[in-house]
Amino acid sequence: MAGADSHYFAARPATASAPRTVTVELGDVELQLTTDRGVFGYGQLDAGSRLLLTRVPTPTGATMLDLGCGAGAIALTMARRATPATVWAVDVNDRAVELCASNAAANRIPNVRAVRPDEVPADLCFDTIWSNPPIRVGKAALHDLLERWLGRLTDGGQAWMVVHRHLGADSLQRWLTDHGHPTTRHASSAGYRILRTTRPPANP
Repeated sequence: MAGADSHYFAARPATASAPRTVTVELGDVELQLTTDRGVFGYGQLDAGSRLLLTRVPTPTGATMLDLGCGAGAIALTMARRATPATVWAVDVNDRAVELCASNAAANRIPNVRAVRPDEVPADLCFDTIWSNPPIRVGKAALHDLLERWLGRLTDGGQAWMVVHRHLGADSLQRWLTDHGHPTTRHASSAGYRILRTTRPPANP
């Protein structure tokens, strides 16, 4: 896979480690995060993730997922806002998983489980999913990824994703709906879309 961002999707990034600390301030949540090269969001909270964290409702449910956790800004915010819940922070990137786990410990947030995808119990379902998904991984891989995890929403569960218009947010919304994952646009700002996917209840 070519491109400057391809190392984000590698299990073991080839780029040399160069940690950098970032302060994330969201009004109700403040975090000190260690970021690193080879992990999405190096040296900053990216604009898309910030929009997601400031525009979606407080997460609900007992079991939650941050899909593509990076250094943990989304997972740790979910966990702070929903302290009774368990938040599973999933990434294929070993460096990201390690950073997310260490950032959860450093910020004294005990309800985060940072793991690789295959370490999530096969029978576990999620009430809420938040994600800044890896659009640049390619359309086919992205579709497979979303089918896998959106299929694990509980009945009535919701996924909230942020995607830029120029990276296919509107076509992704249509594709999700056409493939059995009803999706609407919750908000827009600076070209970003927040998409909300709801799993219909089994017995409405």
